[in-house]
Amino acid sequence: MTSEHRPGLAAVDEAFVWTWLPGATDPVVAGRIAREGNLYVFNYGQSYLARSDAVPLLMPDLPLRAGAQVPKAPLDMAGCLRDGSPDAWGRRVIINRLTGLRGDAAQAVEFDELTYMLHSGSDRIGALDFQSSPRSYEPREQENATLEELLEAAERVQRGEPIPAGLEKALFHGSSIGGARPKALLEDEGGKYIAKFSATNDTYAVVKAEFVAMRLAAAVGLDVAPVRLVQSNGKDVLLVRRFDRQQVDGGWTRRALVSALTVLGLSEMEARYAAYPDLADSVRARFTAPQATLRELFGRMVFNVLVGNTDDHARNHAAFWDGRHLTLTPAYDICPQARTGREAGQAMLMHADDRRSLLETCRRAAPTFLLSDAEARGIIDGQVTLICESWISACDEAGLAEVDRRFLWRRQFLNEYAFDGYPTGLPALT
Repeated sequence: MTSEHRPGLAAVDEAFVWTWLPGATDPVVAGRIAREGNLYVFNYGQSYLARSDAVPLLMPDLPLRAGAQVPKAPLDMAGCLRDGSPDAWGRRVIINRLTGLRGDAAQAVEFDELTYMLHSGSDRIGALDFQSSPRSYEPREQENATLEELLEAAERVQRGEPIPAGLEKALFHGSSIGGARPKALLEDEGGKYIAKFSATNDTYAVVKAEFVAMRLAAAVGLDVAPVRLVQSNGKDVLLVRRFDRQQVDGGWTRRALVSALTVLGLSEMEARYAAYPDLADSVRARFTAPQATLRELFGRMVFNVLVGNTDDHARNHAAFWDGRHLTLTPAYDICPQARTGREAGQAMLMHADDRRSLLETCRRAAPTFLLSDAEARGIIDGQVTLICESWISACDEAGLAEVDRRFLWRRQFLNEYAFDGYPTGLPALT
């Protein structure tokens, strides 16, 4: 892609990092990111280092000390900072907003990382924001948009159409969120949500399928983000309650979090090397409640296989950071993926160099998660049973049509390929 700037939009060489300390409702400036060649170098501010309650943005990546901190190769920016920058969908929104280009013309545009950071919304995931000033904090949020406005703005971006001035606020709400599918931020009924929309090229009920998967994940005992399914303009919208925000007297607190990609020390280009066993090693060394966390992580890996979620890449796993410890966040983005052939592979390696979407691959990985073979098989068999028992009620709750149920059952959900080589084989599923 080419680096292109709209006339009048100057290249950005620095940005100031503001953060919400644990329990705080207002941010403080933590430091400065400066572009030096192809690297983004970070310095903590003297005022931040002088605070008695200052915490490192992440250890061991950015320890609390004065001086320039250069990202460790092959990273060009510290992973915990890059986690605060928008991903595919947010970048698409920003390009649309800054250039006004449509369709293929917009796809040829790419801005530098600091431009994305400074032109995305401030209510981003986690506890960081990026500003052009170290002295005054000016949030880039506008008034809360309606769900209908958010949906129309997202559809216009997908079609490559210009955004009318009246929808500018709605468009802006989606600019700070990760992932590739259309989504936006929403505050409703005293909670903050991520609203996920259908895409114009969806060939099946993707939004309802994700709702069903999230409901089934909770049914099998996994820790998952709460979800609701609503309709807007006759279209399904999935509302995922944010777990990085908590309302208190005086406002909202923000919980810092980092992606598994950052925990593993990998760059975007290295994401294909991300592996569940390596993440399990990090859990044992750096996470709270490691044994329970390992069991939970194993359960999520198994569930992804059983429901056909092959998009379980390292940005779809995350951990809270409290300044000292990492804690696994609730699961999110469990979305069954379309598949044509019988075989499939997970986005992250599961055992050695094996990423095949097989329960047997999960079973062989059990020792890495400090599980015996009997415990692993108990988790696997238990999930299969509970998915079968809860399938109809989850589909009924989603209002999933019979044609979609037949399309998803035994294709995405409990595909027979998943049971190849597993000791008990393919169970008699109804």
